[in-house]
Amino acid sequence: MKKIKVSEFGSLKSGQKVRLFTMQNDVGMSVSVTEYGANLVSLNVQDKNGDFRDVVLGYDDAAGYEEDGASIGATVGRNANRIGGAAFTINGRKYELEKNDNGNNLHSGPDVYNKRMWEAETVEDMRVTFLLHSADGDQGYPGNLDMRVTYEMTEENELRITYDGMPDQDTVINMTNHSYFNLNGHNSGNILGHQVTLHADYFTRADKESIPTGEFVDVTGTPMDFRNTHAIGDEIDADYEAIRFGGGYDHNWVLKNNGKFDKVAQAEGETSGIVMEVWTDLPGMQMYTANFLGGEKGKEGTVYDRREAVCFETQYFPDAVNKENFVSPVCRAGERYHTVTAYKFV
Repeated sequence: MKKIKVSEFGSLKSGQKVRLFTMQNDVGMSVSVTEYGANLVSLNVQDKNGDFRDVVLGYDDAAGYEEDGASIGATVGRNANRIGGAAFTINGRKYELEKNDNGNNLHSGPDVYNKRMWEAETVEDMRVTFLLHSADGDQGYPGNLDMRVTYEMTEENELRITYDGMPDQDTVINMTNHSYFNLNGHNSGNILGHQVTLHADYFTRADKESIPTGEFVDVTGTPMDFRNTHAIGDEIDADYEAIRFGGGYDHNWVLKNNGKFDKVAQAEGETSGIVMEVWTDLPGMQMYTANFLGGEKGKEGTVYDRREAVCFETQYFPDAVNKENFVSPVCRAGERYHTVTAYKFV
């Protein structure tokens, strides 16, 4: 049986020591994750020449993640993305969240899951499970919740992320991973040449503050159409409402997986030849082209700038709790929240 390598990953301002957990398969692909924030730190993948490249942005130690302002590698919860007006109603009761994004709530901040210590509950073979207890009222959400996030490396060159929890009250749960991918290597510049395919006929229209209007827009004939593979940069600055509002791509696509675990997207690094498939059972995915990233000091002395990565955040649609025509992110008391997203390299 393989052993996970456990190493020191620096300490927090409080002085608390933080550990890093590294898994590697027989091919040599490896992933490192940390108990601080359950953050994904590195992902080393073989390129077309047989060399390994780290394809996710990150920081050298825990202090970097403590200072991080861009959710790099983050486990995001209790609700990923935005809730309009920073409020929602469940069972006739209104719940108010912090307004941390133009009067809305983004990623359940400011007291985010990715800046907390998680318990490394299970460390075995090619799998590590992190546990976080989120109390009733935490971040403004109802219900106690023990959330588990499992990172698993397979021999099929797949990083599988499983989220599992069961609340004791009806509540919103919408977890995601906010890794920034650059398939040419984390320190290789912009991702405009990355070739991307998205299995989606529609995206959810949003206003200037990225809050969905409730409308589903057909991608046909628009810069949002990635059904036929093309480069991210082809129409990233097009004169199109969604692009103007997002400063590039920062939108939720309506996936065609019908709630089943299936391949929903693919990306290829144009110089590395690294191909990554995205698989999920969730109904939506935010593709974000790091339009607001800039001057972030990352791993190995790298400074990450605008559009030097792309995020594929699987999710329930933004503001779904306030939109009756969206798949609901409400998890009922005693109901199991269980969802899987995988990044597979082929």
